[in-house]
Formats: sequence, structure tokens, C-alpha cells
Amino acid sequence: MSSDIIYRQLGKNGPMVSALGFGAMGLSAFYGDRTADAESHEVIKAAVDEGCTFIDTSIVYGPPMGKNEKLLGGLLKDPSFRSKVFICTKFGIYFTNDSRGTDISGKPEDVRKWCEESLANLQVDYIDLYYQHRVDRSIPIEDTWRELKKLKEEGKVKYLGISEATSEEIRKAHAVTPISALQIEFSPWTPDIRENGILDTCRELGIAIVAYSPLGRGFLTGAYKSIDDLEEGDIRRSNPRFQGEAFKENLKLVDALKELADKKGITPGQLALAWVLAQGDDFITIPGTKKLKYLKENVESRKITLTQDELAAIDAVVGRIKAIGERYNLATAASHTAF
Repeated sequence: MSSDIIYRQLGKNGPMVSALGFGAMGLSAFYGDRTADAESHEVIKAAVDEGCTFIDTSIVYGPPMGKNEKLLGGLLKDPSFRSKVFICTKFGIYFTNDSRGTDISGKPEDVRKWCEESLANLQVDYIDLYYQHRVDRSIPIEDTWRELKKLKEEGKVKYLGISEATSEEIRKAHAVTPISALQIEFSPWTPDIRENGILDTCRELGIAIVAYSPLGRGFLTGAYKSIDDLEEGDIRRSNPRFQGEAFKENLKLVDALKELADKKGITPGQLALAWVLAQGDDFITIPGTKKLKYLKENVESRKITLTQDELAAIDAVVGRIKAIGERYNLATAASHTAF
């Protein structure tokens, strides 16, 4: 295993975990054709061998429900592999209407049901980090978190997290039982938590930030020049930031980051990952990939140190060139779909 692995503490009282983790979603959900299990297992094992042992999935990554978890379960059933990884999964979003739509639930009975299903899918005795994937705003969040507290007390989960929550929701849940991690989108084209008070709230409470989509769903790598570069069935084809004029305008951010990356002798993707990791010792990130060559490229970002001048230059670009378009398709955002 590489000697350049970065470890960060998961919240105030949590364990040390790999700061550069691995997001498994794209191996079986949302980003075009599903990868064959054998090839996916090769990528996952390579990630773990490289020290990316903080592995992220969700029961909704499919369809059908549990598909991505079961993919990981094929490896986790081996005790020697299980002992190497810190497995994170999420509940709360579920498919409706024969998998053509989604909805959310934080009802206690659903929380428990999905936890049991995830344990079975993953073939593990406990989940290391269990997130509420989206907040169910039709019920008090305390109802959800009292059930999560019970699951923790029963040893079914070790640590608890929440995803895409407001500062008020974070505080209410944390008052029931401690939150170790907030999973939220964060990258040079989505730096929102630095500006809306959420990062301040997490730092006040001692909650780690787990940044998903640190590469802007791949856009910030510069790999995509038009929407036609995306496979049929790829959910990004309906993402507002990948559409028409928005796509063209957003390439300005990629070009500006590429200019800074070229000066450093690295790729734009590596620059973005290094920038995310440089936000503080409370930041963890979970880029995903289907390809070994991109995994290697991501891992190399751990070796990159950005100077204060370089960070200031990136921040100036981020402040000057704002991403055009909503993060999600508004037609699906109401049901809190996807990531």
C-alpha cells in the first residue's frame, strides 16, 4: 500500500479514515452502461490496494434497489477484505412506479427495514457509517434520528451521517445523537457550503465533511466537450449544467482551472481534488471511476501540495466564474433523486 495515504478523523470522536475514498455509485448506477461485476470488483480492489478504503454506496444505487450494495457485498463477504475497508451506505431515497421515479422516507419503520436490507446486501454484520441520504421533510427529523440512535445502540451501525441537510436540520439531528459526517456536493463549481453557513455549523459541532462529486460529475476533468460525449442513459444528459449554453459557459471554469493545472504540471481533475482536500483536516472526498487509469490519476492527487498562492489563485477563479445551471434537473430535484 502506498505510503502517501492521507488520514482524517471522522468527526469529533470518530476513527481515522482515508481522506481520499472511493464512490462506488457509478459502477452500477446513473452514469451510462453498467460495468461488468468482474471489472467493477477489479476497480474496487485496486482502490483499496491504493489506500482508498473509505468506500461509499447507497441502497438506492440501482435500479433495482440494493444493486450497488450487492456488488460490494460480493467482496465484503470475504473477512480479509472486510477488515480493510470502512463501508458507508445511505437510506431514505427509494424507487417508485417500477423504478421510473423516486421518493423519500425517514419513517422509523423504513429506516430499520432499509438498514436490515443493507446489512444483507453488503453481507456484513454492521455498517461503519450510515447516512440519511435525504431528509424527509414531511416528518420531524427527530423521529428519524431516534431510530438511528437505536440502531447504533444495537451495534448495527457504528457511526451516523446525514446528506444534503440544512444547518437547522443538522443541529436538530445532532441533538438526538451525534452526527459524525455530512455528505454534500462540494467542488470548485459547487463551493456553496463555504458561503451558506453549513461548513461553519459542521465545524462548530465537530462534524466531518464528505465531499461527493468533487470533480463536478466529471465535468471538471475536461474530458467532456459536448453532451454527445456522454453515453445514452447517463443521468448527466439531463443535468442543467450539461445543457446547451450552460455547458459552453461552464467550460470557461474548466479552461481556467486547466490553465492553473498546466502551470503545476498536473491535470485539472487532480487540481480539483487537491483543492478539496486542502480545505481543511475535516474534509474527506469520494471520487468514483469505472476505469483503473482514472483511479491512478485520482490517487496521485494525494501527493500534490498547493501553496497559499496557488490556493488563492484557484479561489479567485472559483469566485469569478460561477457555474451556470442548477445542480439537479428541477423535474427530479423535488423528489431528491440521484446522488
